Amino acid sequence: MREDAGYRMQDIHASCILHHTSCILLFFLIILSPVISSSEDRIEVLDLKHWTSKGYTRVVVDLSAPVEFSKNRIANPDRLYFDLKNSRISKEIKTTLPVGDGILKTVRAGQFNQDTVRVVLDLEEIKEFKVFVLEDTAKLVIDVYGHEKAANTHDLAYAVKTIVLDPGHGGHDPGAVGPNGLYEKDIVLDVALKVRTILSKNKKFKILLTRDKDVFIPLVERTAFANSKNADLFISIHVNASPKKTARGIETYLLNWTNDEESIRVAARENAISLKKMKEQMKKYKSDVDMMLSDLRRDLKRDESIKLANYVQGSIVSTLGENYNDIKNLGVKNALFYVLFGARMPSVLAEVSFISNPAEENLLSKESYREYIAQAIADGIDTYASGAPQMQKMAGRHISVGAEK
Repeated sequence: MREDAGYRMQDIHASCILHHTSCILLFFLIILSPVISSSEDRIEVLDLKHWTSKGYTRVVVDLSAPVEFSKNRIANPDRLYFDLKNSRISKEIKTTLPVGDGILKTVRAGQFNQDTVRVVLDLEEIKEFKVFVLEDTAKLVIDVYGHEKAANTHDLAYAVKTIVLDPGHGGHDPGAVGPNGLYEKDIVLDVALKVRTILSKNKKFKILLTRDKDVFIPLVERTAFANSKNADLFISIHVNASPKKTARGIETYLLNWTNDEESIRVAARENAISLKKMKEQMKKYKSDVDMMLSDLRRDLKRDESIKLANYVQGSIVSTLGENYNDIKNLGVKNALFYVLFGARMPSVLAEVSFISNPAEENLLSKESYREYIAQAIADGIDTYASGAPQMQKMAGRHISVGAEK
């Protein structure tokens, strides 16, 4: 009996030790788990990039997810810094990026504290800066402007030499897809290549493409490319899509605020975000966009963009209307397209037909239809560059998509 009692006491003692050990382990798991999960959940800073041109530098911070941030400017030495919340820096990242373009000296990034990455821009001389986050590809975009002598915008059209054509989407991003499987990325690349061929016949033009093959180029890199090449014009080429299969027509956009629900929807689709997120972004970055638009108005770039948009829109509608029935003119409109953000030259985005409309998808699949569109875009650009009197707007003219005339 005494032996049994002894064994029972040993079992009870062992059980208590086991229970005590389990409690200690559980305590540490509870305490440490938030630290472990927060480390895993932190947004990763993946890369630093920059593009520079006369009077302008764009810095892009690639992220694993959209980030909240704060910003500040301090002196001695003069620098901007951006604190990215709940973030950590990738081990593979190059943390110092030499610039030395008269605006920025260097761009630096480092782990400021456990939950914050600080991105620092060492300044040489700047006039102003703008910053925003792109949700679709998770990028922090910082546009920095130097003291540049204002151009004589009275003769902007006459000075057109370098033209950047931007065929939308590409690579893993097909853009809109038609009911019969036609890809937007393929159509707009073909049109852009055709426009380049036509415009290259004029020896005064230098024609550049943001992409000349089926590759993906992030939106922020497209405008940055145009700025870095000191382009005189930027034309982004797209095809439209709508949940309404009957939607059809041609429309051309420039960067500006809009309350028009359909225009916001089109911009949201091309920006690769939801309509709800697009509206949130419009509110969030209103002050930065207002400043950007104010700069465009001051430099008369907005007036030139309006002029270019009307030439391109009118030319496409007129050319297609001469050769096809039921071409609908949806006019020149405003919307906040990411690809136009920060453009330092007159810039527009053309939606050349609705791929979601079976009849217009069928036309887009035809070589002749794409040739007419390319010729029309080239004619619109050429007319703008020639400084000819502005064409009358053609809003309201309805010409129905079907057979060739």
